[in-house]
Amino acid sequence: MADGDASAKKNSDLPVRFASAVVMLAVAGTALWLDGLWFDVFAVLVGLTCFLEFARLVDRGFSSAGAKATGWIFGLVYVGLAVAALVSLPVSVVLGVVGVVIATDTGAYFSGRAIGGPKIAPAISPSKTWAGLLGGMLAAGMVAVGMVYVNAGEKALLIAPVALAIGAMLAVLAQTGDFFESWLKRRAGMKDSSNLIPGHGGVFDRVDGLLPVAIASVALWAAHP
Repeated sequence: MADGDASAKKNSDLPVRFASAVVMLAVAGTALWLDGLWFDVFAVLVGLTCFLEFARLVDRGFSSAGAKATGWIFGLVYVGLAVAALVSLPVSVVLGVVGVVIATDTGAYFSGRAIGGPKIAPAISPSKTWAGLLGGMLAAGMVAVGMVYVNAGEKALLIAPVALAIGAMLAVLAQTGDFFESWLKRRAGMKDSSNLIPGHGGVFDRVDGLLPVAIASVALWAAHP
């Protein structure tokens, strides 16, 4: 497809993508606001859908029964741990986790486009650059510092460097989750994990970076004083 045709198609999808994004935010926001059982059910349903998409990618990407079984078991543990982490964390921390992932994607997108430069792994994800990763790390670190400021008050200045480092580390994990899903999709010969969400692909496409960040965040939360 020519660049002009690809750009025109992307622009024509914008209304659908925007509408889908609004619906996703409304559903997720409502679940978080209701909290308790409602959020738990929402997280489990999202996790189940994500695992089914994960399993489909594994089924298409690997030929041997042993490799498929190993992939399915790994996916069950991987997604299951992330769901367990999200339902066990306080809502304020879940919001912070989501904020870090969104900041990573946003920072990586704009810094990658503005600076460009060498690609990280062009064979897996041609659009990801080192400049984008650094931008994502900075944006995620700033979100983490903001969370600390809101919760720690006067002590925020003392622990801000630690928060910045943690946010940057979580950004690397988010990008790793993105790369992992991209690798699976390339093996499976699929552009998206599914077509469940109009203009956005599948659930796995939307939470690929959230999964490892959620798992790491529950460990960080458990270790905090």
